[in-house]
Amino acid sequence: KTCRELGITQKELAERLGVNDGTPAQWNIKGNIPKWGEHFMNLMIENHHNKLIANSFKNLVVLSQRI
Repeated sequence: KTCRELGITQKELAERLGVNDGTPAQWNIKGNIPKWGEHFMNLMIENHHNKLIANSFKNLVVLSQRI
């Protein structure tokens, strides 16, 4: 879910989490994500959504200044 929402691979997710490349795949297969990993990934998704909202707002401000 995290990879889809962020548009990244499991390898890129592993790099961001600071874990071995295969760890996210193992979590996905076993369904056994440690709490710290779950919290970190939720924060990554929240941060991504906040950036999207901020960019949308910025674009609206730019468009309104052109009118």
